[in-house]
Amino acid sequence: MAGRRQELTRTAARLFAERGYHGTSLADVAEAVGIQKASIYHHIETKEDLLWEVAWAGAQGFHAGLDAVGDAGTATERLRGVLRAHLGLVAEQLDVATVFTREWRSLGGERLERFRAERRRYEERIRELFREGVDAGELRTDLDVSAAALLFLSAANWAYTWLRPGTDTDLVADQFCAVLFDGMRGAAAR
Repeated sequence: MAGRRQELTRTAARLFAERGYHGTSLADVAEAVGIQKASIYHHIETKEDLLWEVAWAGAQGFHAGLDAVGDAGTATERLRGVLRAHLGLVAEQLDVATVFTREWRSLGGERLERFRAERRRYEERIRELFREGVDAGELRTDLDVSAAALLFLSAANWAYTWLRPGTDTDLVADQFCAVLFDGMRGAAAR
């Protein structure tokens, strides 16, 4: 049973990423898995169960990447590590990352609130790293950490739209961090 549930979740992730949550029916999921629609109800109660599993897996994956970076190193080194982990997860689990970024708003009730809280917690952890960078003198003292975190997360979260198979996500993360931390003016303009 667990294997079939995982297959349903993987298939739902792919279909939700391709067609959107509202553009995918349980009949579509069942057909893609090769079972009758009625058989799906042996594994789930609602289509939202599948959306929840996919979106929550994305949230947990992004937190795990941040956790893996740990506390060693400077704030900017850790931010670079977080961006590497984030982009790596997008590349490895493109369907999950797409659903995490785009389809979560279709969750309802307690699940929606729990998911929003988890996204806010992730965002706050990123803001805290920017605060640490400012406090340590690694980043400009007048940096708006909320704006910096928003820019950082916007680049990371929208990667599902432009990231291509085989992309060196560590290189992309390093390039993004160079732009974010070093600016766009360059030494000649200073």
